[in-house]
Amino acid sequence: MTNARLIALWRYRSFIISSVRREFQLKYQNSLLGTAWTILNPLAMIIIYTIIFSQIMQAKLPNSESFYAYSIYLCTGIIAWGLFAEILGRLQNLFLENANILKKLNFPRLTLPIIVVLSGLLNFAIIASLFLIFLLWTGQLPGNAILFVVPVLIVQLLFSVGLGISLGILNVFFRDIGHLFTIIIQFWFWLTPIVYPATILPETIRMSLMIINPMAPIISSYQTIFVYGTQPDWLTLIIPLVVGIIMMFAGLHLYVKHAHEIVDEL
Repeated sequence: MTNARLIALWRYRSFIISSVRREFQLKYQNSLLGTAWTILNPLAMIIIYTIIFSQIMQAKLPNSESFYAYSIYLCTGIIAWGLFAEILGRLQNLFLENANILKKLNFPRLTLPIIVVLSGLLNFAIIASLFLIFLLWTGQLPGNAILFVVPVLIVQLLFSVGLGISLGILNVFFRDIGHLFTIIIQFWFWLTPIVYPATILPETIRMSLMIINPMAPIISSYQTIFVYGTQPDWLTLIIPLVVGIIMMFAGLHLYVKHAHEIVDEL
């Protein structure tokens, strides 16, 4: 990204912030409880999973005697996946949904994916905060290991944004991309160890999954931090990091190369 683009983005920082705020407000504009739903929805999810899996099903995780281990494992994976799915879903339709303003207004186009990412992070921060309160209340807070979330989150964002922008551009020219990926992401969820522990899989399948599915080591890293309170295996994050960087550059290259064609196609 050139200095000129960075300066342009900085000049439009108020536009970015106000857009994120407006999206958040519009999401709950016509509801009686308003923004309280941002708390009630994830809180209900945490309570339901805890009651069903910890008390009713009494699900246990290997190498963990904690009463809440499986609930924490499941909630961690679903919260992290939710951020990935939200960013990816919105980015793949980014140009199509903003066709009117792209045609009529002149502004740095890269503000759009930034708004998507910041909106996703805002929702993620609210849900994660409630999850941390739950961990603190149950005495399951991972301590200093929680700091390892930051580099894992950065890797996830690189991969999500890189893939999302690339899909968003392709979706402008090939509309089947969006429909196809809606199906793919459903299978992707179940091919990622979120509901089930990766240890139940044969070692050969588990190793292959970590290589061909970049989200598997990312989700596993979060779960290692929150369930076991230790740092993840950083080597497993090399592949999603490299893939994310490549996808990021590929997406930006596609956008710069086809910027005018995208507007014409819309």
